[in-house]
Amino acid sequence: MNCGLIIPTLDAGDQFKKLLAQLAAQTLPTKNLIVDSESTDGTAQLAKNFGFEVLTIPRKNFNHGATRQFALNHLLEKFPLDVIIFLTQDVLLRDEDSLAKLVKIFSEDKTVGLSYGRQLPHANATAEAKFLRAFNYPPESQLRSFDDKKIFGLKTAFASNSFAAYRVESLQSVGGFPSNVPLCEDMFVAAKMLMSGLKIFYAADAQVFHSHNYTAAQEFRRYVQIGKFHAQESWIRETFGSAEGAGKKFVLMKLSALAKKNPVDCVGAVFRDAAKFFGYRLGRLS
Repeated sequence: MNCGLIIPTLDAGDQFKKLLAQLAAQTLPTKNLIVDSESTDGTAQLAKNFGFEVLTIPRKNFNHGATRQFALNHLLEKFPLDVIIFLTQDVLLRDEDSLAKLVKIFSEDKTVGLSYGRQLPHANATAEAKFLRAFNYPPESQLRSFDDKKIFGLKTAFASNSFAAYRVESLQSVGGFPSNVPLCEDMFVAAKMLMSGLKIFYAADAQVFHSHNYTAAQEFRRYVQIGKFHAQESWIRETFGSAEGAGKKFVLMKLSALAKKNPVDCVGAVFRDAAKFFGYRLGRLS
């Protein structure tokens, strides 16, 4: 199985060197490409020092879907790839087999088009960030098909662009990554695959460290973009269900868990949840 690896970067910071070293130690051989948006902190040169090919694009041209497809097309012109892996610059791999475990399913089940792995919180993660990772990335693996929308609703098409692998043939069969979405290109592709009869696999034993301690303002801006995506791609909600029901369930579970450990954490969580709600609603209207 021929595998490629793509990481979009922009001023990746000090932690990026550790990720590159971890990638060099992986048991799965990959053809590696960095697509860099004119970093000014030496990210591109660091990647070159580790043997990565670096493709530089104008910062203003970055697009979550179009940039990934552009990078994939670039690799496919050079190598025959069966699977393409995408990471974000802010992850750290759990062990030397993280990538191998992520792509293993493609050899075992030809109906799987997308595999994404488990995300564990960074050491500095807040209690809220830890809960989010535990909620979205449980310890049990899961295989989902289109019919599972009766059970999971919109969550059926959940995936992550931080640690995911795609069967190239499957990805291309649904048109590749979209070029006109604000973000959530991973959900877009997952939904298309499920609707075409392909399956999504959550590989719980393939693990990375990845989490964010977002402020209320950051959550607001992020959820404005998510709302815009759901408004623009309304066919996803019409097919799999709305996000509001799952969101309410998550908020109630999170507040209950935080209250048991440290009630003070609930105060900030309420503000951030309110920011998410109003941001999402504003995005849906814009």
